[in-house]
Amino acid sequence: MREWIPVSTSPKGRLALAAVKQFGARAFDEVTVSELAAAATVTTGALYHHFGSKLGLYAFVRDDVERRLLDRMEGALAASTPGSDRGAAMTGALLVGFDFAVREGFLHILGAPPAGATHDRLAELLDVPASPVLGRVLAAAWRAALVAVAEGTEPQQARAALLAFQLKIPS
Repeated sequence: MREWIPVSTSPKGRLALAAVKQFGARAFDEVTVSELAAAATVTTGALYHHFGSKLGLYAFVRDDVERRLLDRMEGALAASTPGSDRGAAMTGALLVGFDFAVREGFLHILGAPPAGATHDRLAELLDVPASPVLGRVLAAAWRAALVAVAEGTEPQQARAALLAFQLKIPS
């Protein structure tokens, strides 16, 4: 069962919204506790009270943002017809996820591998039984495309790089 999502006007909710914006636009290490608190119009004590630490807040919002990403990508994979080209479906899912992350400004929060996580849910989604390493490789390439956009590459160029993969996945 999913954890309660805070009301956006509550201190916890304002912190979560500020964190999504800050961690989406900048790397974790570049965002300070003071900036997060100020953006949410709360004290730093409120951040520690609700999330324990900056990493706790990051993990909370990362989980929510990643879940939204995976929902879209799972939907794209599910929309492919049985017996269709699995490689094309996988490429489609990568592009759906990329477009979502770019549109919502989640470049940094999704461009980095999950901090402190025991598993990588994106890599798991992209895994196939015939090649258990494929998910990790595709997840790394997908994240590299987001980082490239965060560093100034035009989204169309990064998207084209993802499209260049000619995935041949056995059924």
